[in-house]
Amino acid sequence: MRHLGILLVKFVSCLIAFSVGLDLFFNADVTDIVTFSLAVTIISYLIGDRILLPRIGQSNALVADFFLVYLSVWLFGSVLLPDGYLQIAWGSIISAVILTGAEAFVHWFLVNRLVADRDERRNHYQANPKLAYGVEMAEEVDPLEKKKE
Repeated sequence: MRHLGILLVKFVSCLIAFSVGLDLFFNADVTDIVTFSLAVTIISYLIGDRILLPRIGQSNALVADFFLVYLSVWLFGSVLLPDGYLQIAWGSIISAVILTGAEAFVHWFLVNRLVADRDERRNHYQANPKLAYGVEMAEEVDPLEKKKE
């Protein structure tokens, strides 16, 4: 259920960023904005949040998300939107900056949630400290020492 909330926040931030970035510089349709938002939300969540964030940290994952959004808007925008490359470049930069700002909050939430989940799992699997453990005591036998009779 919490994944759905995170995806919803990412999708709404993508809608806002792409409506500003794509509609400001060229007339993008609502279907283009929703398509870009859905694609970037899924790709960013799978690659940025589930794979990169736990491995490389929050600041590096933000940089990766910036370039991911920038390249995806640049590539798909040049194919789907028939405007000049300079307009697509500015639209992708503005969209990537807005989404990186929103991703900072999402990553902060995920990092705090990951730490809380890890602590909960660690506490769940710990042994009961009230258990009493006995120590087995025996005489040590040296196999190299010959038995004296």
